[in-house]
Order: sequence, then C-alpha cells, then structure tokens
Amino acid sequence: MTQPTYLINPDTFLSFEDLSCNVSGGRMLAFIRKAQNLDLKPFLGLPLYSSLVRQFVADEQGIAQLKPDAAEAYRTLWLGGEYTDAHGHAIAYGGLLPALVYFAFARFAEGDAVRFTASGPVVKRSEHSQALPYKDVLRITTEYRSIANAYCNEAEKFLQDNRAAFPQWQVNQANRTARQPGPRISEVDRTRFNSNTPYALGCGIINPFI
Repeated sequence: MTQPTYLINPDTFLSFEDLSCNVSGGRMLAFIRKAQNLDLKPFLGLPLYSSLVRQFVADEQGIAQLKPDAAEAYRTLWLGGEYTDAHGHAIAYGGLLPALVYFAFARFAEGDAVRFTASGPVVKRSEHSQALPYKDVLRITTEYRSIANAYCNEAEKFLQDNRAAFPQWQVNQANRTARQPGPRISEVDRTRFNSNTPYALGCGIINPFI
C-alpha cells in the first residue's frame, strides 16, 4: 500500500488554533487525509491537485513540505502572498494551506466527538470534562468550514486571475459543490466566481455523516 502524503501535519495547526497536547497526532493525520481527499481535491480537480502535490516532498511518515525548487506560482497558491489581478489591483491572498487546516479542523471537531466501540458509537466522556451537546459540535464545525470556504473563495479568484500559470484549473460545478458537504454558513462563504446566480443567504443543509 502506498504511503499517504500529508500536506499539513498536527504542528501546522498550532499557527491557527489551539490544539490540546492530548490529541493524538496519528488521529489528526486521519482527518487531514480526509480533508485532502474529500475537500481540497474536489475543489481543485484531480489534475491541478496532482500538480500541487508534486511540488511537495514527503518523509518516511508521509509528512510533506514544499520543495525548495517548487514553482513560484504553486508556492503562492499554497502559502499565499500579494499579487496584481487583471484590473491592476494589489490583492492580499491567504493561500490554500489555511483552507486545508480549517477543513481538517472541521472534520476533526465533528468526528472526534463520537467514538466507535464494540457496542456501537458513543459520545466521548471524561471524568475531568463534559462532552459538548452535539448541536454545539455542529456549530463549531460550521464555523471552521466557513473559514475554510472563505479561503477557498480567495484561492478561486487567485486561480482565475492567474489562469496562464494553472492550465489544469477548470471552473465548473464540481469546484463549488466540493465545499457543500457538512455544516456551512452561506453568508460567510459567498461564492461568486463559479456562478451567475445571486448570493444565497442563510445556512446550508447540515449532513452530520460527512
């Protein structure tokens, strides 16, 4: 079996959100892998996602980092930076890295609330803490996914403004629906680059099983 490549790792999260030292790194990697395959890959499309992954080099555990000679366009796509758009405006772009962080955080927040045992799924409990009600878990998941979606909107504009550097990028419904599963705040995540329809307000449908 091929060793998975992880574009981020548990240490990456520390720059964005607090992560308890009691959280298993191996468990976090499982959610990172899901976020890469189920959120980032559908958003970029397989050709562009594959090109992005080729800009990384992974160690024996699959933990990857950008190659020193990674193409500058891909380095900016991943890490963000300032660029000039087609209208001559200086745009501060946040990068795809934080989008993947928050997609993984959203999946972790929801998935870690439930553990599977021999007798079936249970809510995780501790003698030192009380589990959050599931509605609060969904609220937190919604918040993280909304942040990820906002970064994806920036990435979409960056890719549109730099199409010559990313010939694999194709704007289609798959890019937009890639961000739909799970809790999502439409008011924050206003996608306007893939659709000519007016902005939708309110909350999307929640699917707690994604």
